[in-house]
Amino acid sequence: MWHFASKITQKLPAETAHNVAVKALSLGLGPKMHVPSLPVRLGNLSLRNPLGLAAGFDKNAEAYHGAHHLGFGFVEVGTITPLPQPGNPRPRVFRLTEDEAVINRYGFNGQGMIAAAKRLAKRDKKNGPIIGVNIGANKLTKDKPQDYYKTAHYLAHLADYVTVNISSPNTPGLRDLQDGEALKITLQATFDGLKEAGTDRPVFVKLAPDLSKTALLQSLEAATAFDISGVILTNTTITRPDDLTSPHRDEAGGLSGRPVAELSQQALASAVAYRGDSYKSLSLISVGGISSARDVYLRLILGADATQLYSALSLQGPDLPAHILTELDKMLALEGGSVHGGNLSGIMASEPDLAKAIKRADSLYQAMLSSTDKAR
Repeated sequence: MWHFASKITQKLPAETAHNVAVKALSLGLGPKMHVPSLPVRLGNLSLRNPLGLAAGFDKNAEAYHGAHHLGFGFVEVGTITPLPQPGNPRPRVFRLTEDEAVINRYGFNGQGMIAAAKRLAKRDKKNGPIIGVNIGANKLTKDKPQDYYKTAHYLAHLADYVTVNISSPNTPGLRDLQDGEALKITLQATFDGLKEAGTDRPVFVKLAPDLSKTALLQSLEAATAFDISGVILTNTTITRPDDLTSPHRDEAGGLSGRPVAELSQQALASAVAYRGDSYKSLSLISVGGISSARDVYLRLILGADATQLYSALSLQGPDLPAHILTELDKMLALEGGSVHGGNLSGIMASEPDLAKAIKRADSLYQAMLSSTDKAR
């Protein structure tokens, strides 16, 4: 039924389909999927599996319980700003179906931190999902770091972790906060907000895929000067690969989905090398172009502690997380793990060479598909 419903929503304009999906999940109308147990650690957090829902889907913290029922190991809500704002004019989100991609220029449209806090206060902390709260700055604010102070101060006690989003391309000047000194000021404001709220929460920093390797390393150096728990790599890209074929390929905004995979993988590999022995406790969440068990496996063997997706969910439907996790479990079984509880710890960070990791992931994924076909 849900596969059929998903096909129907694909006929709707992209933003309308998104809103319908959020509403359905917020009302408890979504499917409740059974997924294998694949526990991992993300710093001091225990996740039931390494696949999370990225920020951007549940902008106002309305649907996190419904998303949890889809099988996600954790859910990141937001981006949440201090004040409500309408975002950019419509149309502002476009499916590039032929390219397995999406372009959005939402611009942090949302109801603000007060509305989000009311919803987060109702969550079931015992049986509900691990929740990250992704925070950002209002478009018209003159002091962007102060907005991070406000949202951290107001929302952190309702979160399991906080993500400082300084990498959306759709808020003017936001990506400037990735630069060393600006990042330090922004993180100081965030930690001041946590401290003055009397709240200690893991803090993650979300970076763009468009940073050069040098700029990425400079951002990592600035971020690790603080007691951050980890980095999320990466947000959407403003670049446009030459092989895009969709008629929407030249729309302004951030490109996500399959075309950003290579950039995200490269950023992850650079961050893993940076982490080395000096920052062993630095957790890495990989997001960008993830749509299959092969993609999750690849990021884990490269060195990610967890992964996230969003665009693939909008393109493929609500059964995708359960499908990915079931196939990931089968891949682990082929490597010697037990089905329904595969040995993730044995493969994580086991192949930091990107080219070798891709070859290994491709080979195991094809072996898994072949074994599944033979079992039918």
